[in-house]
Amino acid sequence: MKIGVLSDTHGHLDPAIFALFEGADHILHAGDVGFPSLIMDLEAIAPVTAVLGNTDDPRFELRDLEKIELGGRRFLVHHIVDPKSPSDRLQQTYLHYSPEIVVFGHTHRQCHEVIAGRLFLNPGYCGAPRHQTPRSVATIEIDGDSITVEFHSLASKSQGSGLLSSRFE
Repeated sequence: MKIGVLSDTHGHLDPAIFALFEGADHILHAGDVGFPSLIMDLEAIAPVTAVLGNTDDPRFELRDLEKIELGGRRFLVHHIVDPKSPSDRLQQTYLHYSPEIVVFGHTHRQCHEVIAGRLFLNPGYCGAPRHQTPRSVATIEIDGDSITVEFHSLASKSQGSGLLSSRFE
C-alpha cells in the first residue's frame, strides 16, 4: 500500500505532487490546508484524510484529529504534535487507540522519529516557494511487516531540481 503524506500547503498545491503521489492508495494531509478545493484536487489522485490546521478556517468540514487504519496499521493525524511531550489529549488518544504512526505538520520541518515503538512523521512544508524554506512531501509504503518512509523534495528550479529522498525502515 502506498500513502502520500503532506502538510502545510497553505492553499498551494505544487503540481509535482501529482506525479509523486501517482499510484497512491490514500493521502494524509496534516493540516494548514488553505482552501477546501485543495482537498478535492488531491481526491483526483486518491481518497484523502485531512485535519484542520491552526491557520485553517474552523468552518472547514475537517476535524482537528483523525484516526484511520491503512494497510493494517493504525494512523493518527493531527496538526500540532510534540513527539517528546504530547498534550494530555494526545496521550489519552495514544492509550485508547494505540496508533502505530502519528502524522503531523505545523513545524515546516521533516521529522521521522520512533519513540516507544511509535513512528512520528512530519512530511515538512509543501506550500508555495518562499525564501529558502525547504519544501517536501513524503510517501509511506506498507508491505506486510515493512514500513518504508521516503521524503521527496519539492525544490524550485532556482534551488535545483530533482528528488532528494531518504528511506527509513
